[in-house]
Amino acid sequence: RANVDAQKPVYVKVALSPTSIENAKLNMQTELPGWDFEGTIAQADQAWEKALAKVDMESSDAKAKKIFYTALYHSMIAPTIYSDVDGKYYGPDKQVHQADGWVNYSTFSLWDTFRAAHPLFTYTEPERVGDMVQSFIAFYEQNGRLPVWNFWGSETDMMIGYHAVPVIVDAYLKGIGDFDAEKALEACVATANIDEYRGIGSYKTKGYIPYNVADKYNSENWSLSRTLEYAFNDWSIYTLGKKLGKPESEIAVYKERAMNYRNIYNPERKLMVGKSDKGVFNPNFKGTDWSRDFCEGNSWHWSFCVFHDPQGLMNLMGGQDEFNVMMDSVFVIPSKMGMDSRGMIHEMREMQVMNMGQYAHGNQPIQHMVYLYNYSAQPWKAQYWVREIMNKLYNAAPDAYCGDEDNGQTSAWYVFSALGFYTVCPGTDQYVLGTPLFKSVKLHLENGKTVTIDAANNSCENRYIKSMKLNGKNHTNNYLTHDQLMKGARILYQMDAVPNKSRGINKADAPYSFSAE
Repeated sequence: RANVDAQKPVYVKVALSPTSIENAKLNMQTELPGWDFEGTIAQADQAWEKALAKVDMESSDAKAKKIFYTALYHSMIAPTIYSDVDGKYYGPDKQVHQADGWVNYSTFSLWDTFRAAHPLFTYTEPERVGDMVQSFIAFYEQNGRLPVWNFWGSETDMMIGYHAVPVIVDAYLKGIGDFDAEKALEACVATANIDEYRGIGSYKTKGYIPYNVADKYNSENWSLSRTLEYAFNDWSIYTLGKKLGKPESEIAVYKERAMNYRNIYNPERKLMVGKSDKGVFNPNFKGTDWSRDFCEGNSWHWSFCVFHDPQGLMNLMGGQDEFNVMMDSVFVIPSKMGMDSRGMIHEMREMQVMNMGQYAHGNQPIQHMVYLYNYSAQPWKAQYWVREIMNKLYNAAPDAYCGDEDNGQTSAWYVFSALGFYTVCPGTDQYVLGTPLFKSVKLHLENGKTVTIDAANNSCENRYIKSMKLNGKNHTNNYLTHDQLMKGARILYQMDAVPNKSRGINKADAPYSFSAE
């Protein structure tokens, strides 16, 4: 200490390894061998500049740029590499493993990120997507099931569903990643059939998870939410099996289970309602209550969580008109303070502050909901509400988000929505239209192609799509496909302050829905 010059900086390096002290030293020697502090900062700046430059947004509004690029930055923070430079990593079986030809990842907040963050990676980080899926497969081989919410090589079992499945399916259907698709399907099927895990046995036999049956994994029940998410996971498995050419007799069970969402729909309430093991709807149900039947939300948030079959949900609710009434009601029904089994959670307070009825954007289950107007012949309402959400719920300040960031999901929603489209159903190739936020954006793809989005007369008032051209041709579909974008595309919007209620209202223009197959 006596020999330290108080006028000179002291430099310290820290190296980490999940496997050994020796590998921590190897990581340091390989990744940071010198002591060039300023040079290291410059390298980090260059790396982030390269990553963020994948989307070139032109705007004279400095605040708008800050919001957008902050969201893009947030979307790239996780998942994280969890292996040494020589490929060694620590697995969920408490053993050291060797990744050969791929990079192991961890910190998968899959209940959140399957919705938009992972689909965004298929554009911004496609070279990493295959490694992420390979990480899932390795996790399955070492743990007996796919990850739910893994962290540092361990399973936390936080949240619900097993949403590594739609991430795998989404990647495979887009032709991304050099991984063993047969092994991936095996992992999906094995995970979907662990009867003792979180009500899967009841789900398989009854077609839903009873709200009055105890769950050994945690104190929450979340029966209704699990039923909905398992149905989507089953649809994903069926989709992958079909793509791999599996016989219908082998995968038909997942096609049938994908429709289990219908078993908890209450036609009297026109909402999803928990059922007992005797098949009786919960007599204490209130649509605005954050009860044990729902995971961090209420029925107004969860009743629209049928990502794979909006048309089927619409049919249950009585058709387009009734469906639109229910959608409109989300923004009208007054918000209330809500409790779950842990007490007050902050997403409910934030929902009240925003004064948008039951729309709770700070929690993930409802984030896709406004895009469903594209299925029900009122796409202009999606355009209105998407812009309202972007303008009101995102800002350039420390408290700029209306809820948890959740490992990039809330930011990925914004990035997609600012571009003008969103992935309602990962595992399809379709991106449902909203409304572009900026006058000009270029998305630079890894294959060297560019997606150019121009909306010259775009403004806060001119939020409605009057007309749209794709590569010079009129485009009336309420969606864009992955293939259209990956080939390079020029999208030209004519915006207006008045909704165009004649555009995109035909069923032929509506996005994918399982019931329409």
